[in-house]
Amino acid sequence: MDRLGDIFQKGGPFFMINTFFLALVIGLIIERSMYFLGKGHINAGAFLDQIKRLLAANNIDRAKKLCDATSAPIARVAKAGLGKIHRGEAAVAQAMEECMIDVTPEVKVRIGALWSMANITTLTGLLGTITGLIATFSAVGGADPAERQKALSDGIAEAMYNTAYGLGIALLCMIAHLLLSTASKRVMADLEGFSLKFENMLGDGKESKS
Repeated sequence: MDRLGDIFQKGGPFFMINTFFLALVIGLIIERSMYFLGKGHINAGAFLDQIKRLLAANNIDRAKKLCDATSAPIARVAKAGLGKIHRGEAAVAQAMEECMIDVTPEVKVRIGALWSMANITTLTGLLGTITGLIATFSAVGGADPAERQKALSDGIAEAMYNTAYGLGIALLCMIAHLLLSTASKRVMADLEGFSLKFENMLGDGKESKS
């Protein structure tokens, strides 16, 4: 803890600013991770099979209640389609497409901010590096040898701490952006696949009845 306190003390103001940004980044990563592991996660294939069995039994109300049991995007899209099921395939497809447009921002929200945060923390760290070097050169010029050595040590420490800290946070942002973007693309792919299979399932059902 003493070592950590010493780093924060020598890091200077821009080190503290990057610490604030780090807290924001961690909060964003946790929120998005919880969404993809919780609310946004559902087994699309198993969910479609459940709906298919309920529709085969002509139990549309149960199918809607199944959708209400979770707030996952796929369940909301399915419920939108079920609400128009008596109006034909075209109405079902339109309702599901409109719902997909509504849920897409929810899936992708704040992920792009991580890339911006990577740039911001890198530049903030660079500013801390520059100010640390400026302070070093200013202190070295008119100081006696003993004070000069300490000023040189503190200034270089501030510069290097800021560089490493900014780059470290930027790396975290980039890795998180990659993982969360992959998760959002998977959810969107599941949504599109589910919508297509749902429409085909309704079409097959009508053909079998006729």
